[in-house]
Amino acid sequence: MALKDFLRFFLSLAMTIALSSTVRAESVSLVGFGDSLMAGFQLPPEDAFPARLQKALKDKGLDVAITNAGVSGDTTSGGLSRIDWSVPDGTKGVILELGANDALRGIPPEQSRKNLEAMIARLKERGIAVLLAGMMAPPNMGTDYAARFNPIYPELAAKYDLEFYPFFLDGVVTDGALKLEDGMHPNSRGVGEMVERFLPVAERFIAKLAKGD
Repeated sequence: MALKDFLRFFLSLAMTIALSSTVRAESVSLVGFGDSLMAGFQLPPEDAFPARLQKALKDKGLDVAITNAGVSGDTTSGGLSRIDWSVPDGTKGVILELGANDALRGIPPEQSRKNLEAMIARLKERGIAVLLAGMMAPPNMGTDYAARFNPIYPELAAKYDLEFYPFFLDGVVTDGALKLEDGMHPNSRGVGEMVERFLPVAERFIAKLAKGD
């Protein structure tokens, strides 16, 4: 091979590698990790929150893939037991949404906080960023329970400097037209409302990931 041909081949190879690296750098792999609210209870897969959010982000021109790691009925204890194998290597960020079932079951908020904090710590140890989705205790649990449960999320977000969405069901929880017949889970319209409200926070989260913050 002549020297000029070798140089041309080498330059072409280098450019291919550089372009490939750029594509990989621009692609963002996320995991939606949570309970039935994330899994898409009684909804087709394309209407689950991760799928709808992925589409909304792609419509904004962002190269994002969001894996649905929601498990219906999951508690923070269940999440902690599966966080390591449910979030694969190469994941850039996790949308962490758990705690609703803890509150419904009256699990001591102190235990929920401990589990959430342990999940956050494990993800950070792996270099995976966390967007924390907050939850609020249902009114029937009483004011004392709410006073112990509701601050968990903003306090953990502040402690670990996390991107934070205060209430995952914002805009849906009080509107029966946006929920299934069980009165608890969002229907397709409800998920759309959730995604619309969540989108600016997700965009900010992805922008930070792209900068390596």
